Amino acid sequence: MATKIHVTAVVDKSARLGDGVIVGPHSVIEPDVTIGEDCELMTGVVVRRYTTLGSGNLVHPFAVLGGEPQDYKFDPAEKTYLRIGSDNIFREGVTISRATAAGAATVIGSGCYFMTQSHVGHDSVVGNRVVLTNSAAVAGHCRIADGVILSAFAVVHQFCWIGELVMMQGFAGISQHVPPFVMLRGINYVAGLNNVGLRRADYIGDDDRRQIKEAYRLLYRSGLKPTEALTEMDARDDWGAPACRFRDFVRRALEAEPPHNRGLPTARAAQRANQKDR
Repeated sequence: MATKIHVTAVVDKSARLGDGVIVGPHSVIEPDVTIGEDCELMTGVVVRRYTTLGSGNLVHPFAVLGGEPQDYKFDPAEKTYLRIGSDNIFREGVTISRATAAGAATVIGSGCYFMTQSHVGHDSVVGNRVVLTNSAAVAGHCRIADGVILSAFAVVHQFCWIGELVMMQGFAGISQHVPPFVMLRGINYVAGLNNVGLRRADYIGDDDRRQIKEAYRLLYRSGLKPTEALTEMDARDDWGAPACRFRDFVRRALEAEPPHNRGLPTARAAQRANQKDR
């Protein structure tokens, strides 16, 4: 299938466009850009220098991919990258920044959906099948695992890690590391497990869900300190891969060094219940 470029679009001669790419009116593709086959850029899309897109991406009007990092320290002369996978949807006004340090990259996986006005900051890594709802924002140097959903206006502080299948409710905010499979509400408040997401995940079986619930109970319902809960988790030698990933995430968060030593969010509802019992 032939590439189609609207007469009003501006495409640098050094840009590499795959078969079937469609570039809409008034879109701009800068030098050193690679766009995979069957991508469509609608009206007014800007793809900045050093950006790579895989195949089958759909970019709605006025999105800007690969813009310079929003960082006072960034030197525009640095050669840094944005690397995007395949089959993603970027809705109107989405912005994703390239990295800051020379040779580094912001990375977006495949099968993601970035809704209107959502943002991913420099040097962040976003996994597969991630959803950022309207105006959700991820700061720089974050790690967002597969299957995460950030609801409208949810925000993630810089240097934070979000585990797989986490769901952040609308207007939620996090400045700590969020273990896999949980729901986040308010500011740094774990509200429980993402049970709907766990049931829908075809790679997580009944035994996995039981083990994940046990891991969650040890961390958030047992009254143990996180280090003590981790010791109890280590004693479970029959856990499958999903529960082990929960345990490994907790370990990594507790052992993280600056600037990643952000700790874990608390389950405030459980804290209030414990205080009431006293």
